[in-house]
Amino acid sequence: MQFQKKRCVAMLLAGGQGSRLMVLTENTAKPAVPFGGKYRIIDFPLSNCVNSKIDTVGILTQYQPLELNEYIGNGQPWGLNSSHGGVQVLPPYAKSKKSEWYQGTANAIYQNIPFIERYQPDNVLILSGDHIYKMDYAQMIRFHNQHDADCTIAVRDVPLAEASRFGIMNTREDGSIYEFEEKPKKPKSTNASMGIYVFKWSVLKKFLEEDDADPKSEKDFGKNVIPAILDAGHKLYAYRFDGYWKDVGTIDSLWEANMDLLGKNPNFNIYGTAGHKIYARNTAVPASFIDRSAEIHDSFVAEGCTICGMVNHSIISTGCSVGKGAEITDSVVMPDVVIENGAVIRNAIIAEGCVVKAGARIGDYDGGKRKIAVVGKDKVISEGAVVEAGAII
Repeated sequence: MQFQKKRCVAMLLAGGQGSRLMVLTENTAKPAVPFGGKYRIIDFPLSNCVNSKIDTVGILTQYQPLELNEYIGNGQPWGLNSSHGGVQVLPPYAKSKKSEWYQGTANAIYQNIPFIERYQPDNVLILSGDHIYKMDYAQMIRFHNQHDADCTIAVRDVPLAEASRFGIMNTREDGSIYEFEEKPKKPKSTNASMGIYVFKWSVLKKFLEEDDADPKSEKDFGKNVIPAILDAGHKLYAYRFDGYWKDVGTIDSLWEANMDLLGKNPNFNIYGTAGHKIYARNTAVPASFIDRSAEIHDSFVAEGCTICGMVNHSIISTGCSVGKGAEITDSVVMPDVVIENGAVIRNAIIAEGCVVKAGARIGDYDGGKRKIAVVGKDKVISEGAVVEAGAII
């Protein structure tokens, strides 16, 4: 089969275990975790690709891939079902007599060189599957080409006190990178890597092959491949991004990003935004029913819900039911959750398919300090039970 040449192929890293999300990723890959009432985390980079006119995307899966694979399907909801590209799920595969797990971000791309080579791309865009943001990658690729860069890294300005948590790009006035430091103790700048890279494919392929041959390498872009490209004298540039961006790899950051949708951050609006829509695989569901006894304040309620209680500053996802006298405050309720009469949920994340029986209490406020209580997928909280602030069920 002959494949059409592409100017750019996107490779989306979606195989991480997501252990910091604990029970939310017990049986679900992190990119498949619900977000914002009607989306999943992976909808954001996929939609960014569509909105940036990138029509060929490889999704590299590994940990708990079943639900993610089913969700992506043939890519039709994102318009990525073209016969000349589209989306393709790329799990680790058996080579000769053994199956080799992805050993790191760079190794994951290395193992899929044959997929990329099909399209003979000029550039390869590397993305992470666990970030919430809206970005026009076409502008970044244009910047990359205009500067004849071998590698361009998206960066955002972070407070100096937080800079040691990131890969830091030290740049000249023209944006060219002269030094890359992975999580430095004493950072020299606040240009933090977003984990979004554009490479000339000819350059990236060469360094992936060299990295794979190095037994001492950790097979990681930030620790190995990018420093090697820089040390070899290639042209690297930093591309500044000033829009909303959040790594939702922890319980707190996932909760914060959901709360940002409720007006706390005016730069973050994903519902029906003209020109940059976020697409998702949503089966047809009826409109929500809001009972006359319900009270809803500063919240988002998705389709297919029945609301009879009080919802305050919370996200209620598709297909949920909130009984009479129930109270939900400062919380994220994921799809298909049943909250029975009189239950109280505060400062919590309730995963898909849970049932909270009548009169149960989940989470609270601990002396003014936020501690997010989390209930894992398909759990049942018994009638009158109490789940303390910050508890993980």
